[in-house]
Amino acid sequence: MTIIMLGDVVGEPGLSVLEKRLHVLIKEYNADFTIVNGENAAGGFGLTKETLERILASGADAVTSGNHVWEKREFWPVLETLALPVLRPANYPTTVQENNAETGSEYAIPGRGWMLLSKNDLSVLVVNLQGRELMTPIDCPFRCFDAIVADTSLAACSDRCAAIPVIVDFHAESAEEKEALAYYLDGRAAIVAGTHTHVQTADERLLPKGTAYISDLGMTGATNGVIGMDKEICIKRSMSQISRHMECANAADEDCALQGIVVELDENGRALSIKRITR
Repeated sequence: MTIIMLGDVVGEPGLSVLEKRLHVLIKEYNADFTIVNGENAAGGFGLTKETLERILASGADAVTSGNHVWEKREFWPVLETLALPVLRPANYPTTVQENNAETGSEYAIPGRGWMLLSKNDLSVLVVNLQGRELMTPIDCPFRCFDAIVADTSLAACSDRCAAIPVIVDFHAESAEEKEALAYYLDGRAAIVAGTHTHVQTADERLLPKGTAYISDLGMTGATNGVIGMDKEICIKRSMSQISRHMECANAADEDCALQGIVVELDENGRALSIKRITR
């Protein structure tokens, strides 16, 4: 089985290069599943239904996300649409108690953090998690993964559940936390790939028990900016320490790239190889 994973799609430059090159990449590697992080697709922050549909039309089988998935409030109902293969990090709370002593009511956090994908008699379980170091301190991603794979409803999804490869997008800032989770999941997840920093790392490798790992997939977007954003605005933010509205970098086709990995799995869901890609 061949899996392609791509880093965060950043705005229109990212969407454009994805639409032009992803189908070619899928054909080149004869990929069975393609997973794309889309949390920055809508102008650099969040997702919309339109940008999600463009990512899926480009060839993605599943769209993962991260902390910016909540940016567009109008997108929240889309997260509830189970027919659309889009995830938010699983380790956000499922419900929140309202601070109202009279009603004592609670509301649900929209979306899901994992899904079972099936295509051409093949299946993978895709899990989206978010880190806590240097980020919002949400629920523990380590324990969250354990709860997902122990969920009895998952076993009901397929009588081959135990043999289904698990693909993890770990949206996190800290390489230390990413590596720690990868070793914790070694032999239980087929792939643990980091996202969020928009900077592709050169540490792709196979862990001892058969898990393919990379600290960050990189990004899909403009390479002539700062993590896909306008470099002049980023310089002014850094020099002044005053918050400024970020905008995606303007980029011609030759200044855009998609970045990620391609992983080969054996029939038991163990990784045979991992290759870093930039196109």
